[in-house]
Amino acid sequence: MAMSMLHTFTATLSYSREHSKTQRQKSSSVICSSRRDYVPNYIQDPNYVRIFDTTLRDGEQSPGATMTPKQKLNIARKLVELGVDIIEVGFPASNKADLDTVKSIAYEVGNETKDENAHVPVMCALARCTKEDIDKAWECLKDAKFPRLHVFLATSDIHMEYKLRMSKEEVIDKARSMVAYARSLGFTDIQCCAEDAGRSEKEFLYEFLGEVIKAGATTLNIPDTVGFNLPREFGQLIADVRANTPGIDDVIISAHCHNDLGLATANTLEDIGLYRANESGLILGKLSGRHALKSRLSEIGYKINKTELDDLFWRFKSLAETKKVITDDDLIALMSHPVI
Repeated sequence: MAMSMLHTFTATLSYSREHSKTQRQKSSSVICSSRRDYVPNYIQDPNYVRIFDTTLRDGEQSPGATMTPKQKLNIARKLVELGVDIIEVGFPASNKADLDTVKSIAYEVGNETKDENAHVPVMCALARCTKEDIDKAWECLKDAKFPRLHVFLATSDIHMEYKLRMSKEEVIDKARSMVAYARSLGFTDIQCCAEDAGRSEKEFLYEFLGEVIKAGATTLNIPDTVGFNLPREFGQLIADVRANTPGIDDVIISAHCHNDLGLATANTLEDIGLYRANESGLILGKLSGRHALKSRLSEIGYKINKTELDDLFWRFKSLAETKKVITDDDLIALMSHPVI
């Protein structure tokens, strides 16, 4: 894997859609020997992990790491030589200089080919959930071969209350509408970031992610924004998102780990480790939601309606407070003893 310069490490994790309900193949390697045609929301090889490099954008936020436009262009070309899949070129709405640099690199590096088989990376730009930001990103990227928008909005209680001053409903509506707006401009590759996901209430996070998938997001970015999550915590978060988010099979999951406490690499590798560990099926615990519970019940042969699910869910949560992992036998017992 690759470490973005001085600051963050980001890698996109995915699993094959060609799997049975109980046997899911997840990505566990880094770079494969061959590339296939790029599809924003699907990776053909279940052992392939896309590398998203944010040296030119997030890396530049590190003290002393400011770069000139020429230096950024040189680094972008070196990233192509390394085989990086996605290059986050910058944040066009932050200032005019960054807008011009992103536009120049996206055009030059995002189209350069020595021959028809040469690797051309995806060109990505960051944007807040505003039309102005998204318009500027499209202006910069529209001429690249593979343009990607990386749009972000906070989902943690502390960020929503004190930074955004928005309710949960307003946050979901804003994200949903801005993803749809990006699609209307021409973006077909949209990475939606739930900023501060590591401190977000999980049931709300699942809902937020499910709504942006319906709006047209192709990659979900799950960041440890303040860099405080421990590896097992962050790995479990990724596993829970995968298990509980409606529509998750139609998108790519991306992990973005900050290195404030020196855990960025460990957190990202833990994500992949959990994906390996879960290959035998869905693991349920106290953080699992209704969607995961219903999915597992379906896998073992139970079909239940919404009323039955609501009743069962709270009994499931009570049991999960006393057990680390809920087994199929536990679920069968819960189904066999309904509350009268």
